[in-house]
Amino acid sequence: MRFLVYGLARSGQAVVERLAARGDEVVAVDRSLGNELDVDLLDGVDVLVKSPGVPGERPLVTLARERGIPVWSEIELAYRLLPETTRIVGVTGTNGKTTTTELLGAIFRAAGLGVAVAGNVGTPLASVEAADWVVCELSSFQLEDVDTLACDVAVLLNLEPDHLDRHGSYDAYRDAKLRIFERARAKVVPRGLGLDGIEFAADDPLPAEPLIRGAHNRENAAAATAAARAAGVGDEAIAEGLRTFPGVPHRLEPVAEVGGVRFVNDSKATNVAAARRALAAYEDEPVHLILGGSLKGEDFAPLAAAVGSNVRSIHLIGEAAGELAAVLDGHDDGTLERAVAHAAAGARPGDVVLLSPACASYDQYENFEQRGEEFRRLSRIQAE
Repeated sequence: MRFLVYGLARSGQAVVERLAARGDEVVAVDRSLGNELDVDLLDGVDVLVKSPGVPGERPLVTLARERGIPVWSEIELAYRLLPETTRIVGVTGTNGKTTTTELLGAIFRAAGLGVAVAGNVGTPLASVEAADWVVCELSSFQLEDVDTLACDVAVLLNLEPDHLDRHGSYDAYRDAKLRIFERARAKVVPRGLGLDGIEFAADDPLPAEPLIRGAHNRENAAAATAAARAAGVGDEAIAEGLRTFPGVPHRLEPVAEVGGVRFVNDSKATNVAAARRALAAYEDEPVHLILGGSLKGEDFAPLAAAVGSNVRSIHLIGEAAGELAAVLDGHDDGTLERAVAHAAAGARPGDVVLLSPACASYDQYENFEQRGEEFRRLSRIQAE
């Protein structure tokens, strides 16, 4: 078959490698190649495989649909390439996806099951060639163009406005997320959302209390527990996973302590709802909050309402600083370097300097990981 692979970031590269190894013909399209507008590349193409970062409105994608060429996400192709014996737990939601996905991976390993953790968590599903189980984090971008994907257990953690700059409306975003349930054998859903399935909530009794901090992480643990039970995992293994899982990088991650001041990296909080969860996790401690980055079309008023009296100072960075300043009393520090230095200078022993941006990172960084690593570095040099 002849495939056009659109987008050559991690998932696109994994697709190219898998297809080439099978002997398929591959046409690669990427902004870096300068060939995004070459419509002749569609000639003879059987399927267009679109990376999650490529919007569906790009001319080649639109034209492919007009010509009747199937458009698949990397997830759809990868699912079709998995052995029929592989079972899948899919995890989606606005926030908590990576934590819940990795926690489930830890639980499955505690149960002695062969498991691969993949998807939006960082390892492309297309790079998984064989596994008994796959726990797959699924973003709205990845779910837009699935066709036959069928999860043995499908988990929806929550639904709050996000990625409105890409989807155009909350309804479109919600519809993309709910595609995870279209062929699912078991559904795990938040209590009170009005969806059919196995319900979970933060106050559920659990086999063990989770090691990770915050009410939102107890909710993640409840979702992981319900999903693991639906997959047939016993409570002893679930308890082991809950007691030992330390969390994921860039998500309420303690990265330094200098003179009694703790620095917490929550760079993965790329929307308002995630930042509000971080504020709730530290509501009983003095906080110096760093916000800002690239805009996603969100309203910052709910974030302003969540800022309690324990927040001693607010430091704004990046493209969103102006919009944040319109609703919050913050200092426009411009860059993360100045914000960390400013926050640290005003902090006292027992205080927390919290990076929880409520924004994407693309104005100043390649991704939230790079932003988080920079925060880690800047935090540690405060001791020098």
